Amino acid sequence: MLLDIQKLKISFDSTAVVNNFSLQLEPSKIMGIVGESGSGKSLSVLSILGILPKNAQLEYKKLSFDGTSLNTSDNKRLRKLRGREISMIFQEPMSSLNPSMTCGKQVTEVLINHKICKPKAAKAKVISLFKKVKLPEPQTAYHKYPHQISGGQKQRVMIAMAIACEPKLLIADEPTTALDVSVQKEIIDLLKNLQRETKMSIIFISHDLALVKHIADEIIVMYQGEIIEKGSANHIFNSPKKKYTKALLAARPQAGKRLKKLPTIKDFSEAQFTESYESQTERQQRHQALYNSEPIIKIRNLEKSFKIQSSFFDKDVYFKAIDNVSFEIYKGEKLGVVGESGCGKTTLGHLITRLLKADAGKIWYQSSDLNQLSAKALKLIKKDIQIIFQDPYSSLNPRMTVGEAIAEPIKVHQIITGRKRQREKVKSLLKAVGLEEHHYYRYPHEFSGGQRQRIGIARCLALEPKIIICDESVSALDISVQAQVLNLLEDLKDQFNLTYVFISHDLSVVRQFSDRILVMKNGKIVESGEADQVYLKPNKLYTQRLIEAIPS
Repeated sequence: MLLDIQKLKISFDSTAVVNNFSLQLEPSKIMGIVGESGSGKSLSVLSILGILPKNAQLEYKKLSFDGTSLNTSDNKRLRKLRGREISMIFQEPMSSLNPSMTCGKQVTEVLINHKICKPKAAKAKVISLFKKVKLPEPQTAYHKYPHQISGGQKQRVMIAMAIACEPKLLIADEPTTALDVSVQKEIIDLLKNLQRETKMSIIFISHDLALVKHIADEIIVMYQGEIIEKGSANHIFNSPKKKYTKALLAARPQAGKRLKKLPTIKDFSEAQFTESYESQTERQQRHQALYNSEPIIKIRNLEKSFKIQSSFFDKDVYFKAIDNVSFEIYKGEKLGVVGESGCGKTTLGHLITRLLKADAGKIWYQSSDLNQLSAKALKLIKKDIQIIFQDPYSSLNPRMTVGEAIAEPIKVHQIITGRKRQREKVKSLLKAVGLEEHHYYRYPHEFSGGQRQRIGIARCLALEPKIIICDESVSALDISVQAQVLNLLEDLKDQFNLTYVFISHDLSVVRQFSDRILVMKNGKIVESGEADQVYLKPNKLYTQRLIEAIPS
């Protein structure tokens, strides 16, 4: 047995957050650990490396690696293990990589520290590792800094660093969260190939059961700090026993059916979910009324470029993010925009909200071209078109209470005057997004990711907008929380008569939510049409590739 953990318990201030955790991992096997954020899956595995927070209390019956007992207080022994025999890939590569060091130097440092090779031979070894993880132009990548490469490439650098010392065990902690589905598939395939080649064991941690199915031999399902189900991948998927496991499977949008409301964990635990479908006839009638009306926004020949290199002697080099894009948005529509990172979908959202100004083209709204309006005129219109960002935590001021953050745009745009009336308005918005009135007085760090996203939605609604741009607003959320937010957006659309532009890299989510889909690549719209038509019968090879990459 390579790794043997028996009856592990982790507590903070005498409160158990992981209880009775047991795991046995054989050599050359892949173990998947699945559960929502806060279920204890990462903490359980971090304990073997001795990198838990200092105030954590650890108890266990057995903790051994490769036949030797691990003492979590023996820092000298653990330092030799970390990176050498047990390596880890963290969720967010940008925060794990040193921004002041080139990618090549960071991997070189691992090789030299563990005395795998001498400094002179290290560069050649790193370049060979970059080739192994299929990093484009490995010799150039060696000299690049983390901010100069894409998210998927940063994750490949992290994998190269993790396998540099040929470890016996690789821990991958949410290594594909918030990555494009195509990049996600590449990373999964890469890890599987490396595992076959090197015979190392892998612990793959994720909140997405469908994703784990594609890599793991065995799966552990965790809920509130305990293992509630374990078994082979086929067993967990084909005959799950626990309601929670069934709920995790059901919460992801399904390819063959369109539910009016996605099931959540709460629905399953309380046995109160009834499947309700939108029929093809209902959908056609709704679309006929929708698309026979006048568009609320018309976009014509839109262009936007960014300078990527300046030169004294030659011409400046520009990157064209949006290239001659034209389309309409209809009142009450849910328009999906999909594509890989760098395709221009977020830039498009920022142009519509006028966070960025277009280089050329027109954005018509209420018979006005937004690109030609003065700052004063634009301020009046800006409140009608709002945006929900991908990371709600970084878009909220940590020094302001949630109530103050939501009230701020109400004050700026003078939607309501008087502190008492503003406070009442904010509390009603908190209730509308499924939060409580007393949350008004809390700070952003006191909420979970899903709750923070609800706060971001409430802040948008504060301005009583007509159009909301959802920019990757559910991509980093747990599957179950994602279902809650999608249901909420659907309910709010009817309640406030909203129009959505839903930007995402996940076609399965966009198809579930949207009426129509635009597929973007290299700043252009390469395919568009009714959501089911694009998803089930794509015309372009690029769209087919995006769909094939979705975990089924």
